[in-house]
Amino acid sequence: MKSSTYKRNMLTAIHPKLPMRDKQVTRDFYYNKLGFKEFGDVDYDSYLMLEKGHIQIHFFEFKGLNPAENYGQVYIRTDDIEVFYESLVNRKTVIHPNGHLETKPWGQKEFSILDPDNNLLTFGQGIAD
Repeated sequence: MKSSTYKRNMLTAIHPKLPMRDKQVTRDFYYNKLGFKEFGDVDYDSYLMLEKGHIQIHFFEFKGLNPAENYGQVYIRTDDIEVFYESLVNRKTVIHPNGHLETKPWGQKEFSILDPDNNLLTFGQGIAD
């Protein structure tokens, strides 16, 4: 291999895939509580692609999912965490009881929510950002 091959950034994006039991419930939650929109113009029966800003989250149907046994998690970076947090509070989005907005010892300001299928979404911003 040529050394120029190693100079390329071969990884360019990540789109996590999380389980969902009911596509309409998931779509409504992410639309109405988090401000996501559908990505693409094809509606797949058991698959959902949503986006907000520069991120996408994909969902696959898992009707037998027991939310109490779901450990799906995503960490999402934001560039204005306080405004985003307030927008969710204003939409009456339930913040995780152990995940209210706070500065963590590792230098991040973070908060967390659970979606209808118990997928944990943690939002964070570096305190120096």
